[in-house]
Amino acid sequence: MKVGVIGTGNMGENHVRTYLSMNDQCQLTGVYDNDEQKRRQVAEKYNVQQFQSIDDLLQSVEAVSIAVPTEFHYEIGLACIRNNVHMLMEKPITSTVAQADDLIDKASKAGVKLQVGHIELYNPFIQMLLHLLADESIVGVTFHRISPSGSGIKDVDVVKDLMIHDIYILNKMLKDDGSEFCALGEVIDGTPKHAVAFKRSSQGITAQLTASFMSKRKVRNMQILTKDAFMEADLLSNTIKMTGSFIEETSNNPVPVTKTIQFEESIKPLHPQLLDFISSIKSDKDPSITGEDGREVLITANQITDAIIDHNELFY
Repeated sequence: MKVGVIGTGNMGENHVRTYLSMNDQCQLTGVYDNDEQKRRQVAEKYNVQQFQSIDDLLQSVEAVSIAVPTEFHYEIGLACIRNNVHMLMEKPITSTVAQADDLIDKASKAGVKLQVGHIELYNPFIQMLLHLLADESIVGVTFHRISPSGSGIKDVDVVKDLMIHDIYILNKMLKDDGSEFCALGEVIDGTPKHAVAFKRSSQGITAQLTASFMSKRKVRNMQILTKDAFMEADLLSNTIKMTGSFIEETSNNPVPVTKTIQFEESIKPLHPQLLDFISSIKSDKDPSITGEDGREVLITANQITDAIIDHNELFY
């Protein structure tokens, strides 16, 4: 299968590198970026063809990864549909829900696969955590996904860039039905740079999501309280600490016990994500992360962003 990459920034280059490592599954035909210097640098670095236009690339491949700013997702997605090219769209799926609806509808009618890049669901660490929670009765969860500010975040919405990952992880964790949500935050340069969102699910589970570009250090962690245990998961160190209790034989009293699980990650999540994308095309099955999945997460992210910008609490 011939594949291509549209967008040669950091994430696009990751796609290029990963596709090249999968030559038993696909052939990377080439790349396109509207920044001529950037696409030339990546093409020369990885010895792949650079295309002069999106249509030139789309006429030469069966599938593409789209790793460009969100504002261009919709138009590039329509170009893929016109050329009958399957697409993996980096998150978020589009800028607006109306664009997502139109793209999903047109892709479905054209028989074009549309997968959304919810990459953390392919992270072996997250998969293990979800497995550990499968038989647990969750009471509450807290997420922190914060990063130091940098020169490249002036127009970047922290909800769409960082918090969105925890939104879809939470949906998977709780099998969410879209219950109450509220959000507060800090707006700088017209976009949220610090965001806190709260919700209470229909099952009574409470959740708090914090994302920020205003930290002095990078943090990626979550705490999960269940009826039988307390879990602390650190995505940077791939460590899970589980505190439970057992009944001591001599006193018949519950004694707290903490077990640490150190996960040795050898598989980068982008590889299984791209493999899943290619497999869905070859087997003619729906992708694991569909356009509809991306749409639902976009709805939540947009509502949180709007609530913060409007300085109002959000309930839905």
